[in-house]
Amino acid sequence: MISFDLPPELAELRTRVRAFVDDHILPNEAKILEEDRTKKRDTLNALRKQTREQGMFVPHLPKEHGGLGLGIMGMCALFREMGRSPIGASCFNCDAPDQGNMDLLLRSASPSIRETWLAPLARGEITSGFAMTEPAPGAGADPSNLKTAAREDGDGWVIDGHKWYTTGGGDASFLIVMARTSDDRSRGATMFVVDRHAEGVEHVRDIPVMSPPILQHREGEFRFRGVRVKKEAILGNVGDGFSLAQARLVPARLTHCMRWLGWADRALTMCREYVTTRESFGKTLAHHQMIQVMIANAVAGIHAGNLMTLHCASMLEKGLDKEARPYSSMAKNHVANVLCQVMDDAIQMHGSLGYSEDMPFATWYRFARSARIADGPDEVHKVVVARDFLRGALTTLV
Repeated sequence: MISFDLPPELAELRTRVRAFVDDHILPNEAKILEEDRTKKRDTLNALRKQTREQGMFVPHLPKEHGGLGLGIMGMCALFREMGRSPIGASCFNCDAPDQGNMDLLLRSASPSIRETWLAPLARGEITSGFAMTEPAPGAGADPSNLKTAAREDGDGWVIDGHKWYTTGGGDASFLIVMARTSDDRSRGATMFVVDRHAEGVEHVRDIPVMSPPILQHREGEFRFRGVRVKKEAILGNVGDGFSLAQARLVPARLTHCMRWLGWADRALTMCREYVTTRESFGKTLAHHQMIQVMIANAVAGIHAGNLMTLHCASMLEKGLDKEARPYSSMAKNHVANVLCQVMDDAIQMHGSLGYSEDMPFATWYRFARSARIADGPDEVHKVVVARDFLRGALTTLV
C-alpha cells in the first residue's frame, strides 16, 4: 500500500518552513531582489540567520554538518515549500548549485577538501560553482565532447580549458571542475576542486541571458590556463568524473523539480485569486470555460509532476540509483514544461496586467524558460525515456 502521509515530525517541519516562507520570505522578496542588483545581502543574510536559529538551515546535510539529516523524501516535502519563492532555497542555504556541491563534497572529497571548502559552504560563509558545460564544440548536452583537460604533473595536476554557464561562478570561492584525464569513454573524466582565485583561473564575464540575474543565478564564463591543483583536490578517484556527474545529476534534477513545483503552485494560486474576482463579459473569468481549461491543465500537470518526483525520490531512498535515472528524466522534463506553461498561462489569464512588471509572471517566465535546458534539454530526456522503455528498463505502471 502506497502512503502519501508524512511522518509527524516532517509534517510539522514542513508547516514551519511554509510559515517562514509566507511570513518572512515573501514579504521581503522584492527587497532582497532590489538589494541583489548591487550584490548586497543584508536582508538575505538576516533571514538566513533566522532559519539557522530556528533549526532549518542546510536541512539536506547530516546533523554533524549543521543540517537535519533529511533523506531525499524529506527534501521533497521541504523544497516544494521553499521553491514558492525564487529566493526561498537560498534563505535556507540549499539553493543550486551549492546544495548539489555540498552533497558531492560530502560523498567524494578528501578530508582536507571537506575541511577547507565544505565546512564554510555549509555555514553559508562562502558560495561555490560547478564547471562542466563548455562552449561549442565542447561539452553540453553530450558530456563526451569534454575539451577541458587535466594532465598529471609532479605531485599534482594542471588544468587547461574553457567553461561557461558555471552558475554563481563569479562570486564563488571554489569551483568543481570537470576535466578530461584520458580518452576512455566511460572513465575519461575527473572532477577537481579548484580555488576560484587560483593563478590561471580567469572569470571572463557573467553571460547576459534571457532572465535577469537572481542571487547566485549568474552564469559565469571561465578560462583555465595552467591551473595547478594538488592530488587531494580530486573528487573520488581519477576517472570517476562521469559517474560522479550522474550521481549528482539525478538527485539534482529532483531538487529542481521540487522547487519548480512550489513555484508553479504559487503562480497558479495567484491566478485563482485573480480569475475569481476579475469580471469580463458579464461574469468572472473563472466562469469562462477557456480559463477553466487552463486551470485544469495546470492543476493536473503540477499534481502529476509531484507524483513523478515522489516516485523517483522513493527509488533513490531504496538505493535504486541506476533504475531511477529514466524516471528522473521523465520528472525533470515534465515539471520543466509544466512550469513554463503555468507561467505563460498566468500571463494570459492576467492579460495586460500579467504582461506588465506590476506582476511577476513575465520575469518569472524568463527565468523559468531555462528549466527546459538546464540539467539536460528536453530532447535528451525524451531520448533517455524512450530508449529505456524500448529496452524494457522502464515500467509505466509502477
